[in-house]
Amino acid sequence: MRVITGKYKGRHFEVPHTFKARPTTDFAKENLFNVLRAYVDFEETRALDLFAGTGSITLELLSRGCPLVTCVERDRRHFAFISQVLRALGDAAARPLMGDALRYVERCREGFDLVFADPPYALPELPELPERILRSETLRPGGLLILEHGKTNDFSGRPDFLEHRSYGSVNFSFFRRSED
Repeated sequence: MRVITGKYKGRHFEVPHTFKARPTTDFAKENLFNVLRAYVDFEETRALDLFAGTGSITLELLSRGCPLVTCVERDRRHFAFISQVLRALGDAAARPLMGDALRYVERCREGFDLVFADPPYALPELPELPERILRSETLRPGGLLILEHGKTNDFSGRPDFLEHRSYGSVNFSFFRRSED
């Protein structure tokens, strides 16, 4: 796993082969962040990475200068790996949390400007995830939600849907929480 750009550009971290998580491909990640530049000013963005997996998105957000990046991962081994990588970077903006992402969304009282969610594609709650996040206090009014999902999911009928991007087998749907 490598960091695409920013202050940690080119840094490599060896993900254990035994991990179940599938890191977002470099191709998809690079294109996602190119699109995100039109939506957010990273240096002003408080971000949340749900279902953090290997921490790849967290690293990209930190590398681009986000003042706070919280990542939530429930798998102990994955969380230990993310924590180890973040300790090696020594970035004070990083805040790793071990726990269930769905419960975190229910209980969170801290608003974020950007929420990135990459749940397992087979997660039964995946179709309702945009609703859960957008009605919670997790995302600030006007905040952006990006959901990574498989090709069978279509969220384009939602009123808060902005756009869909597809990079190979990786799909991203973008949503904006209303200002109300």
